[in-house]
Amino acid sequence: MAASAGLRQRHGNGCKQPASGCKCPWEAWVYSAADGGKIRKQFPTKAVAKAWREDARGQVRRKELRAPKPTTLRQAADEWLDGARRSVIRNRSGDPYKPAAIRSYDQGLRLRVLPALGHRKLSDITRTDLQDLVDKLVADGLNASTIGVTMLPVRAIYKRATARPDSGITINPTTGLQMPAVRGGRDRIASPDECAKLLAALTQDRALWATAMYGGLRRGELQALRVEDVDLGAGVIHVRRGWDMIEGEITTKSGRDRRVPIAGVLRDYLDEHLLGLGWRKQPDGLVFGSRARSPFDAGGPGTRARKVWEKARLDGITLHECRHTFASLMIAAGVNAKALSAYMGHATISITLDRYGHLMPGNEDEAAGLLDTYLERANTAARLAQLETGANPGASVG
Repeated sequence: MAASAGLRQRHGNGCKQPASGCKCPWEAWVYSAADGGKIRKQFPTKAVAKAWREDARGQVRRKELRAPKPTTLRQAADEWLDGARRSVIRNRSGDPYKPAAIRSYDQGLRLRVLPALGHRKLSDITRTDLQDLVDKLVADGLNASTIGVTMLPVRAIYKRATARPDSGITINPTTGLQMPAVRGGRDRIASPDECAKLLAALTQDRALWATAMYGGLRRGELQALRVEDVDLGAGVIHVRRGWDMIEGEITTKSGRDRRVPIAGVLRDYLDEHLLGLGWRKQPDGLVFGSRARSPFDAGGPGTRARKVWEKARLDGITLHECRHTFASLMIAAGVNAKALSAYMGHATISITLDRYGHLMPGNEDEAAGLLDTYLERANTAARLAQLETGANPGASVG
């Protein structure tokens, strides 16, 4: 078939084209006047190539199929990062990427991905190329989490490209990559007794650590917490914003405000702290700021507390581990997963279940015991109701 008809067989160097025909692939192409270029694809048989060409011609007319742009991975990465910074490109939940996440993706791309593949056309990179890169990173000794974060923006770039008809990308090469397993120990969770001892040993930042332990706020949320956000009368902390060390005030990680209940054990610490706060009458003053509008240094509380706990021979804890401790305490207290998800500020309940499901009641003995207790309580209530109405108490109750 002549090339002018949009079909041709691509014979390899070793093909001798026997009379019975060879098995070399067929290439089909259509021309896109709007893009000023050809769209090419290869197929195992002439019939399949011809069928694709007929369908593709209609898609080009309807502008559903576009000629690929000669975009390199480096160019695509720059465009993706710019879109993420401007919140035009968003994460899977539809929320803007956090500045810290964008910086992490930028670093991973520029240190590990672009030096190896940045010069290659986006449409030319194969799954084998990406798997070779992953295997090299493993051989170089990088841990599984670092490799995962490195490949996340690559996945996002190709996911966006495959959704755009003008990219020329129809197959996502990141699909099916074999990644190293992330294996890490559980974060430390302090017991109720440990929490009390850790807080009792502190003289500075005590309310801050108590809010992390009994309120579950993230470090950035603690840094951005304002006086007006703590409603002791209603017993609620309003978590409305976070803090980024470069960008300053940002939205919460989920992009939504949330309300966290103030337990009695936390109320006393907050009440004492706010009474001694020099700017307590300024609604927009920071609850734990070094000054009214200057957040505490990210590493300061941890450094100070670690020295105190080491001297007291206590097993220290981090602010992030305090957040996990809060979740553990709430689960032990009987708070359901839906409520806990809201208090933690998770985007979905599945995040809560994936992260803390192992702490929740769920074995057969516990489930049977809970059901028996419920039925016994329900039957007792029903019998009491029958006695009050004069009904026969000996009758069976469902």
